[in-house]
Amino acid sequence: MVGTERSKWLALALLSAVQFMVVLDIAIVNVALPSIKTDLGFSQQNLQWVVSAYALFFGGFLLLGGRAADLLGRRRLFLAGVVLFTLSSLLAGLAWSEASLIAARSFQGLGAAVISPAALSILSTTYTEGRERNIALGVWGAVGGFGAAAGVLLGGVLTETLSWSWIFFVNVPVGVAAFFLAPRLLAESRDTTVKSFDALGAVLVTGGLVSLVYAITQSGTYGWGSGRTIGVIAASVALLAAFGWWERRHAEPLMRFGILRTKTVAGANVGGLILGTATFSLFLILTLYMQQVLGYSPIKTGLAYLAVAGSAILWSAVAAQLVNRIGVKPVLVTGMVALTSGLVYFTQVAVHGTYLGDLLPGFLLVGVGLGFSFVPVSIAALAGVRHSEAGLASGLFNTTQQIGGALGIALLSTIATSRTSHALADGTALPSALVHGFTGAFVVGAGIAAVGIVAALTLIRRDELEQAPEQLEPVLDLAA
Repeated sequence: MVGTERSKWLALALLSAVQFMVVLDIAIVNVALPSIKTDLGFSQQNLQWVVSAYALFFGGFLLLGGRAADLLGRRRLFLAGVVLFTLSSLLAGLAWSEASLIAARSFQGLGAAVISPAALSILSTTYTEGRERNIALGVWGAVGGFGAAAGVLLGGVLTETLSWSWIFFVNVPVGVAAFFLAPRLLAESRDTTVKSFDALGAVLVTGGLVSLVYAITQSGTYGWGSGRTIGVIAASVALLAAFGWWERRHAEPLMRFGILRTKTVAGANVGGLILGTATFSLFLILTLYMQQVLGYSPIKTGLAYLAVAGSAILWSAVAAQLVNRIGVKPVLVTGMVALTSGLVYFTQVAVHGTYLGDLLPGFLLVGVGLGFSFVPVSIAALAGVRHSEAGLASGLFNTTQQIGGALGIALLSTIATSRTSHALADGTALPSALVHGFTGAFVVGAGIAAVGIVAALTLIRRDELEQAPEQLEPVLDLAA
């Protein structure tokens, strides 16, 4: 069945379903955090690790996962990632303590770091560059945008109607089905030109990224000026600097920096970083606002996100059509403007806020932003990339999104917590103090999202998007 026209689109459905599952698990835990805290006895300090452990391992191992897929076989690594992710989801649902859930979430993130780049590189090598690939990447991008919003919706429904364990159990049947369908629908491919694996590069970049996320996540506990925080950040910088030095000297590097000489690819990765930073933290902070300030139940919080999820689906479909008519750049700029506007709108949330006045307009703007951003940025991330480096390009793009998400959660949560603590110290009532913290986080998030508008305007190039891979190869070879 592999290789037929029908199987190509069934393969897209399979890859999109698995990617939806992976993206869903970033946000699905947000609404369930209060229930998890009560049932497993989590401390307030460690609760953030239910979210951060997943994002940390997801982002930290993506480059390694992408390159391993190129070298060892993309379908093979995809299947390995599905097995790891499915088993980890089962263990997360059965977790009995803080440590067991955080460990299971870490292995989920590791599985996701193998699945995502392998799936995206399979997609990029299965479909011909141009309209066919744009349609496939449009669907992929739509799944990414919708998955982030649908996570909080589904999380609320499952937590209240069943229990928080089911936010993890729901992955198991999807994983089992994917494992049995993948050999029938997906062709195996690899980069046969590379003879050695850059093990040292993999250790340096993974250690550097994980250390950076860990330092920012822990800064809320120990403070930015503490010796512990500064020491871990310094170690992260040293590891990443050593990675850059080593890659320029290795005959077959894990990360060929020449790929970023294509401005559109670089712009897509900047866009991915900003989307991850703004989106993941946005859903976490809005969830806390609705539950802790407005007093929403888990299911009411989940249903509140229906406006985001529904509009993201609608605008993703529109964006997938528009990229073929007016191009990637105008669609991406529109998406970034809408996302920024949504974050600006949320800076005015109030203690006695209402859904129609304080949330719905912002949700609708964010829905446009997600739909109009994830579709074109997914296309731009693979603009002119050679088939042999599809895993590298997709791994890099997914890395920027997940590292952005982990950094965004850490940074904006720290800002919100710090401002709330200062307000409480000044005698402000808890609801007002919480709102003071949340609005400060939204201001910073809006500023970060605004940088995405500038990146889309200055880095996305129409000529690079239209250039075929074989035309681009000599340029990339010279840039390496």
